[in-house]
Amino acid sequence: MSSLIEDYALLSDLETAALVGRDGSVDWLCLPRFDSPACLAALLGTRDHGYWRVAPRGLDGPCVRRAYRPETLVLDSEWRTGSGSVRVTDFMPPQAGTPCLVRVVEGISGAVTVRSEFSPRFHQGRVVPWTRDAGGCDVAVAVAGPDAVWLGTDGPTGERVRTAATVTDYSVTAGTRLALTMAWAPSHRAAQPTALLVPAETFQKETVDFWRRWAARCRYQGPWRSAVLRSLITLKALTYAPTGGIVAAPTTSLPDRIGGPLNYDHRYCWLRDSALTLSCLLQSGYREEAAAWLGWLVRAVAGDPARIQAVYGVAGQRLLPEAEAPWLPGYEDSRPVRFGNAAMGQWQLDVYGEVLDTLWLSLRAGIEVPPHVWSLAKSLMEYLQEHWREPDHGLWQERGPARQFVHSKVMTWVAADRVLRLGALLGADVPSFWYSLRDEVRRQVCRHGWDSGRRSFVQAYGSSRLDASALLMPALGFLPATDGRVCDTVRAMGALEHGGYLSPYQEADRAQCRETPSVACSLWYAQALKSVGRPDRARALLDRVLAIRNDVGLLSARWDPDDGRQLGNAPQAFSHLALVQTAYALTEGRSRSPR
Repeated sequence: MSSLIEDYALLSDLETAALVGRDGSVDWLCLPRFDSPACLAALLGTRDHGYWRVAPRGLDGPCVRRAYRPETLVLDSEWRTGSGSVRVTDFMPPQAGTPCLVRVVEGISGAVTVRSEFSPRFHQGRVVPWTRDAGGCDVAVAVAGPDAVWLGTDGPTGERVRTAATVTDYSVTAGTRLALTMAWAPSHRAAQPTALLVPAETFQKETVDFWRRWAARCRYQGPWRSAVLRSLITLKALTYAPTGGIVAAPTTSLPDRIGGPLNYDHRYCWLRDSALTLSCLLQSGYREEAAAWLGWLVRAVAGDPARIQAVYGVAGQRLLPEAEAPWLPGYEDSRPVRFGNAAMGQWQLDVYGEVLDTLWLSLRAGIEVPPHVWSLAKSLMEYLQEHWREPDHGLWQERGPARQFVHSKVMTWVAADRVLRLGALLGADVPSFWYSLRDEVRRQVCRHGWDSGRRSFVQAYGSSRLDASALLMPALGFLPATDGRVCDTVRAMGALEHGGYLSPYQEADRAQCRETPSVACSLWYAQALKSVGRPDRARALLDRVLAIRNDVGLLSARWDPDDGRQLGNAPQAFSHLALVQTAYALTEGRSRSPR
């Protein structure tokens, strides 16, 4: 059985990511990039589906202490046994030439037998590879189909135990150090990857220096700097460096509700995150990353505006066919396990507003935009003006019938507003109809999205559900925070809190609400509280969210206050983006960049 979601720490080389538990087991790794098939998939099943554990032999429990080295993604975990103590340092060196994971074992005191259990399973944990020694007893290679993973050892010779996995015991005494390096390569290459020839000390120093140089650029200096920096490092770790795309999470099918069917693949890039991502990066001083994200976005949406998607692959690919993996039992029996995402084929109206908002933010910030940016903006707007009245699948309603979602219409208003601002910045001629369209959309939302009986904005026209995305209206510029309808909606949301947190939407009767609270929605609520003049409660809510992060500062998509545990894919970029945005909004003398 896999560990709790919050027991996992994140490692990344900016092309893929690994999740390592408190017990020293790497239970999730896709190679060679985020959206590749998993070769370690115990997270969604059992150890029969692939894992790599390094820990004291005979000790099945968690380490006694672990932490990232300050301002890095280098993880130290310590174990104590009756005979001594050891430290395992895990990291994935960026720009190593090939994806690799390094695990350095150091003796702290006494003498400890450390066991490495290396059991890769290719094709989403389904295929047992052919494993053999290569280059002596210190190097092994596992091959299946197009993939090969090599495991090399730099240090004292271990004692190999012949089992279904590659199991090796090492005697580690105080001051002794050994390194285990796993590297991916195409299986048709006979030579071992050059990464196995690089001293682990070199990789470790380069990795620490890389992250600390990157962290030093962070401009946030408020009371939540440590949390903001950890969230920004997490966002950087979820970036696919070759293209600039940022995945929503490095995992798939971690459930929103244990045993439920809402298990989706988040190893892709969502347009809904685009403006928020760009704004957070720019505010924090990361212009290069913001420009790379903009470049990914413009390339991804190029072409027919009628075919714009809600989600794309890390390279901007459009085809993300969804398939189920029945051989994987799922996280705590939550089925089905899915790879790929059918949302690629859904029409979500809000993405037009997200794209145009991102283009406007970029131009206003002085980021170099493509020369055809106005042509792109016009084509998106011309399509939108013909289709904005049509129902869509909305921000949260990824599966199910299309409806007239309030947030989708608000983002239509944002699209019209931002294209007008873009035109003003570029000195372009703007059709007068776009001004009328912007006003018409606002009137329709305020007429059909407002429930006068409940005194709040709702999820969709004719719906009884409150929609947490309504809390974004002031930040988007749709309505001022002083508007009575905004204040009433904030109050209505507060009356339906679940354990102090908010779900994406709430039923009129809280007992009927089956949604586990969303971390991002709870943070939007904190921002809304600040905007309506309740800063003390806003800060208390932010502190409450910070308290539910795991021991190394990571957040998943959701939090279950009843069971006190994280749920959903993890770590979730949207949650960490919202944390950064909220910290800026609540920091005295600082606010989110005005829209």
